[in-house]
Amino acid sequence: MRTKLSHFAFDLPKELIAQYPSANRDESRMMVVHRDTGKIEHRVFKDILEYFQEGDAMIFNNTKVFPARLYGRKEKTGAKIEVFLLRELNHEARLWDVLVDPARKIRVGNKLYFSDEKDNDILVAEVVDNTTSRGRTIRFLYDGPEEEFQKELYALGNTPLPKYITRPAEEMDRDRFQTVFAKETGAVAAPTAGLHFSKELLKRLEIKGVDFAELTLHVGLGTFRSIDVEDLSKHKMDAEYFRITQDAVDVVNKAKEGDHKVCAVGTTAMRAIESAVSAEGLLKPAEGWTNKFIYPPYDFSIANAMISNFHLPKSSLLIMICAFGGYDLVMEAYQEAKKEKYNFFSYGDAMLIL
Repeated sequence: MRTKLSHFAFDLPKELIAQYPSANRDESRMMVVHRDTGKIEHRVFKDILEYFQEGDAMIFNNTKVFPARLYGRKEKTGAKIEVFLLRELNHEARLWDVLVDPARKIRVGNKLYFSDEKDNDILVAEVVDNTTSRGRTIRFLYDGPEEEFQKELYALGNTPLPKYITRPAEEMDRDRFQTVFAKETGAVAAPTAGLHFSKELLKRLEIKGVDFAELTLHVGLGTFRSIDVEDLSKHKMDAEYFRITQDAVDVVNKAKEGDHKVCAVGTTAMRAIESAVSAEGLLKPAEGWTNKFIYPPYDFSIANAMISNFHLPKSSLLIMICAFGGYDLVMEAYQEAKKEKYNFFSYGDAMLIL
């Protein structure tokens, strides 16, 4: 029974943490792990066509990343601050839940100024609440129409690359840190397993007869938050908003009832579908917030295949992959990935578990 955090530790050389995406989305490497035989194959992502047939279903998370990282300065002192937009709390009042760094200098009542490249102040925000040690609630003081406000926010914002990508965000990240099927704005991180799909590859899968189901789960920082307890049963995940429509349900249940492959593209898609299981063990429409934390042993109800990236040691993402693929096999696969110099994390290579 693998319910201790320390079971999911491994050493990872820094040079295996991908700082840039592969030249082409569908040409990253792909490790294929077969649960029934324990066989491990080394392929290229576009070879995924060979593993899916007519009637199979793939479940995509269509959340869209917004440029959530803003750089500004504090009134009077001009001290530089970083503001990370987590989620909008009140649309009309323009209230946002944010993380600020350095947090110790930011107090209720402080005004924060955000400027363009020519140092013109574009947006002003006021701190209205202290929520946690790093968290704050801010109100943007903007009188113009919503469309203009969103335009300014997007112009000032930077792609919220995770901190383990140590370079500054570049222009190409606006495109590459986004899936080609992203539609519903609301995530502060990309559902990274989906980054490997190109439009051409999706078309070829469609021609082959693979059906697609889209759901939305807005990825928050909770997905990447470190786990601080050794006993996994005591870990509490941050809640993330998700929505599964009847259209998606119909596609998935048709494949499931026809004994076809149902593939969750990423841990976020898996979390969403496992949060919406009917009494009959089928997918059902749902909308709301999920704080589901999946760790071994766990009986998966919907998907029988999964695509994932290679994740951080001791992360909730790795723990879920071990629950799905089997602890021993997944940890063996990760050691193989290190030996074969696969790229890890957001811009890294892929794993297909069958």
